[in-house]
Amino acid sequence: MGRLSAAFKTLLAAQFMPRVVQAATDTRDSSAGLHYRPLNGDSLREIARRKDHHGSGIFLNPMGIPRDGRFWQVLSWKLFHKNAYGDFLDDQPISPVVIDWEPVKAHRGVSVTFIKHSTVLIKDMDRFLLIDPVFNDIFWFIKDFTPLAFSLENMPRPDHVLITHGHYDHLDHRSLATFNPGTHVISPLGYDREFKAVGMTHRTPLDWFEHTSDGAREITFLPANHWTMRNPIVGPNRSLWGGYLIKTAGGPTIYISGDTAYFDGFEQLAADYDIDLAIFNMGAYAPRWFMAPSHMNPAETVQAFQEIEAKQLMIAHWGTFQLGDEPVHFPPADLEKALGEKGLLQRWIPLGHGETYYF
Repeated sequence: MGRLSAAFKTLLAAQFMPRVVQAATDTRDSSAGLHYRPLNGDSLREIARRKDHHGSGIFLNPMGIPRDGRFWQVLSWKLFHKNAYGDFLDDQPISPVVIDWEPVKAHRGVSVTFIKHSTVLIKDMDRFLLIDPVFNDIFWFIKDFTPLAFSLENMPRPDHVLITHGHYDHLDHRSLATFNPGTHVISPLGYDREFKAVGMTHRTPLDWFEHTSDGAREITFLPANHWTMRNPIVGPNRSLWGGYLIKTAGGPTIYISGDTAYFDGFEQLAADYDIDLAIFNMGAYAPRWFMAPSHMNPAETVQAFQEIEAKQLMIAHWGTFQLGDEPVHFPPADLEKALGEKGLLQRWIPLGHGETYYF
């Protein structure tokens, strides 16, 4: 059973591993020692305008580095790598998520509820926006450390569902199927098949820097240094990935990073937007030799937070699935240490699963 489980985990890890990613019409070489492709003064908006991230039948990552030999690296990691956190893995807590939705429903302004993993519910006045809904386990061999302990019937029905990318821990058919098929879905380009599979027909696909508005709030889709894949046979990056900038009707502007590795474009976002709250995905960051091109660690998250010049910080993508080497409960403590070293603890909102922050 152990070898069988390891084999399945290796196949899952293949979903998270970047393949060779090269930017169209871009001949810049990666700087030695960096796990991202420097922009070298190039504008993210210009990259999007030129559609450098559009290839022939696939999408490209202008900020990502070529990743040759990743299949053998993932095999080495999953089958032969010694986990530096091994002594702490048995201490990973199971934390059932309990939420009293009545105060959230009664709040008249803007609130943010961290449900689990990367699933975040934003209440904006009389509307609800749900990010990357995943309510259950994603594979039988991946343990869910934050099972829901409330009925989904009590959760406010979302008016808009925002999907950041297609990895299975962000786009989950079973979770999407719990909503009314007429629910408005906002997503990157390339996911028509996924939403048709669950009967969701009210969709707005966005390219980088495109936006949509319902008249009261505006949602802009932003670049991220990541990638995506649903089917290893079909291959990676058949659909796009990214984050969101939400200008709420209630006032605050909220940045959703989605999954991203570090890249040198956060200062450009700071120049374009005045962000009140940045919600960064920070989990599955160890080991660095494997995870750095896909996910930020605590130090990089703090650096990105400083560069994007948001007033407050929150993190998601932790506590639910052990997708990296670090135990699921380590990210908040690791972030607290990194923020403390920079004197930024007062700007952190340490939201746990099932907790809500009210603006």
